[in-house]
Amino acid sequence: MEKKYNREILADVAERLIEHLQERNDVQNIDLMNLSGFCRNCLSKWYLAAAEKRNIKLDYNYSREIVYGMPYDDWKARYQKEATTEQLDKYKNKNI
Repeated sequence: MEKKYNREILADVAERLIEHLQERNDVQNIDLMNLSGFCRNCLSKWYLAAAEKRNIKLDYNYSREIVYGMPYDDWKARYQKEATTEQLDKYKNKNI
């Protein structure tokens, strides 16, 4: 049986996920990648791809600003920490 999703509900869920990740700036992208196989940058790329599919012109930096809640360089300067050796090893062994 083919699943059909209510697009408005999916949009609400996606928006809540993005807001949650904006609030949880203590969670590093590498940890997200290691645990779930996606991160804020992935969400930004998916947002951009969905816009392009609808012939809406955006650039990657703008889609990242939507997901991060601020320009990426600002978020990176405020919240991104240097990845540990353990985090990098885990990421390399995931084949993501």
